[in-house]
Amino acid sequence: MRGYMGKILVVDLTAGTCEVEPVPDSVYEKVLSGVGLGAWYLTKNIPAGADPLGPLNILGFTSGLLTGTGSVMTGRWMVVCKSPLTGGWGDSNCGGNLSPAIKQCGVDAIFIRGQASEPVYLYVDNKGAEIRPAEKYWGLDAIEAEKALIHDNWNKKKPAAAVIGPAGEKLSLISGISNDLGRYAARSGVGAVMGSKKLKGIALAGTKLVKAHDVDGLKALSKEYANKIRKANAPGILKGALMPVLGKVMGSMKSVSPIDGMMTSMLLKKWGSIMNNTMSVKNGDAPFKNWGGSDKDYGRKYYKSLNPDKFIAREEQKYHCYSCIVGCGGICKIGDLKDGRYPHTHKPEYETAMCFGGLLMNRDTDSIFYINEVCNRAGLDTISVGGTVAFAIECYENGILTETDTGGLKLSWGKASEIVALVEKIAARELGIGDLLADGVKKAAEKIGRGSEKFAIHAGGQELPMHDPKIDPMLGTTYSTDPTPGRHTTSGGLYYTTSSLWEKVSWLPPFRKYSKSEEYEPTEVETMKNVAYTAFKMIVDGTGGCYYAMLMGVRHFKIFEFLNCATGWNKSPDEYIEIGRRMQTLRQQFNAKQKVDMASFKMHDRAIGIPPLEKGHNKGLSLKIDEHIRLYRKCWGWDEETGYPLESTLEEMGINGLLNEGVLNG
Repeated sequence: MRGYMGKILVVDLTAGTCEVEPVPDSVYEKVLSGVGLGAWYLTKNIPAGADPLGPLNILGFTSGLLTGTGSVMTGRWMVVCKSPLTGGWGDSNCGGNLSPAIKQCGVDAIFIRGQASEPVYLYVDNKGAEIRPAEKYWGLDAIEAEKALIHDNWNKKKPAAAVIGPAGEKLSLISGISNDLGRYAARSGVGAVMGSKKLKGIALAGTKLVKAHDVDGLKALSKEYANKIRKANAPGILKGALMPVLGKVMGSMKSVSPIDGMMTSMLLKKWGSIMNNTMSVKNGDAPFKNWGGSDKDYGRKYYKSLNPDKFIAREEQKYHCYSCIVGCGGICKIGDLKDGRYPHTHKPEYETAMCFGGLLMNRDTDSIFYINEVCNRAGLDTISVGGTVAFAIECYENGILTETDTGGLKLSWGKASEIVALVEKIAARELGIGDLLADGVKKAAEKIGRGSEKFAIHAGGQELPMHDPKIDPMLGTTYSTDPTPGRHTTSGGLYYTTSSLWEKVSWLPPFRKYSKSEEYEPTEVETMKNVAYTAFKMIVDGTGGCYYAMLMGVRHFKIFEFLNCATGWNKSPDEYIEIGRRMQTLRQQFNAKQKVDMASFKMHDRAIGIPPLEKGHNKGLSLKIDEHIRLYRKCWGWDEETGYPLESTLEEMGINGLLNEGVLNG
């Protein structure tokens, strides 16, 4: 009765075998489940120099330690692998309904090794696992494939499924994995790894129970939190048209004070992540025109198309992931776009809205909904696709790409019809421009040459999210130093101000009101805040916790207490944060083993502010990124130059011993 199942399923597609293996309790105590369990297994078993698209790479589906225990907001699952996009550690986080299904099969994770010679899928229930032919599903889009897989395997219980679309089959390095008809583990190129194994999907139909140490304690914590969420409703007068005003007020603040994280729940319940659509335009958060423009370029006549009220007007029902009490998602009608080909879609997230809005200078709301569904069905990461389209437009604008290269498309900022057509070509990996761009901006620039790398905005090969680090230096450091670069969900200054971590972690100083300018200075205080929050995020990713619950802070989302009730460990917040530090360092040790050039992870100069913007909210801002990076590595106990964990750090954290625990399979 401990929250975790204590076993993993190891599938070898080359040998055609499926084996359940025990995992020592000590592993869970040191790295939890989720991303920690994945980092432990992959660092042990993927040999140095393994081809990300070869048989030696391992694809893992991991559930959270708290998933299924009765705790709320803990239904996330993760995909882990060696990333073909960055060449180093790869992971991607997703909601939906797959996380409990993994544990109901009696395991905490499923690790896929080898490669099949023909398309296959994996079926698992209480009786065991079976590799089955998948020729009939190969070529179907992700939505069609998941429906078919569920239909064909629905016996006593409706299975949960995760699948790739045609983009993953065609090894697009910016492809992801879909669950629950459009929830996505989108980043790190995980869909390409799944496609390289000729694994179309997994269908899970187990019914085993997850046991916990203190069920009553979990119920009490969940009830307390649910009651807070239930009472947190946005005032009726708060309309989407007011969000730019709120953004402008936030963006004008010269000092930083702690924020009650529960305030975010009101906005998430009303709109979901698109609450940030127009707020981000006015507070400096959103990038424009492939990171070369500013809010002055994207005025009201543009950003009114991103009014969150316009998005939820299409919403037919709220969408909740497993164990969610917020319901930030939504199922929306698209209408008659493209002759009614796609009648419904998951509500576009903020990242998607801004990628195909401000980043491309687009103000056509219909096109954003349609593109969202095109990407969902193809199985593509909308962040990477948006960044890639922006790259292509700027290359065309500067004569590096021509109509001959684009297949007749006359690319330009804000031209929705051309943007849609280009996305469709990328989704189909159409010969020519579609194939050229299907692996993201870094690979495309390498093929094109002729100075195109100047317009390829990425960190370590991964396109950047829609959050400008020039207003949040902690975020910029994370983009450039995290084991999986260009990731906005790991840490940031705004996140820290909502966390209340300083009330729980003994070595963090009490929060004091301070000048915003202090965040731009590479000091140990600012860096340790980043370290603490990153470690906290690792705990969240090890438990299956929700990113938005995390933003509400430890006063409300009592993750440390949840863990103690589930496991009976009775650990302190300091001890859990130390586990998070170990998990993050283990992810970085994976990169060290693979000899990844960490210098390549530094984000593109435009995102740093080199040269600074000459107008708009972020005018004149630039980051002392090299100094931030060195200090960040030092505070983690990593080499300041290479970024690799020092031997003394590995010994101190017990990582060398941890990697010798359990059975070594490769």
